[in-house]
Amino acid sequence: MGAVVGAVALAVVGFNWSGWVTGASASEMSGKQSIAAVAAALTPYCVQNSQNDPNAGAVLAELEEASTYKRRGIVEKAGWATPLGESKPDRALSEACQIALAADK
Repeated sequence: MGAVVGAVALAVVGFNWSGWVTGASASEMSGKQSIAAVAAALTPYCVQNSQNDPNAGAVLAELEEASTYKRRGIVEKAGWATPLGESKPDRALSEACQIALAADK
């Protein structure tokens, strides 16, 4: 009986305070981290696209006036967050890009 109580206590402590995770949780976390890493790596590409865009002034003015939740869509619509070879903009990249563009002001 003591071994069962000890095992339950160990599991509770391990999962709640020691950072233990299940395989599914670990997979989810690594997926999120890889998406964030790709977005961080491609952010300079997005910023460069904005600098090469002849309409950048108008788009940046629109970004400045837009509310926070609309900015990602503006970057996506401008095409700055669409990686080479892709047909759609990358959501995480457009979010990282709009933050970088706001910081560059």
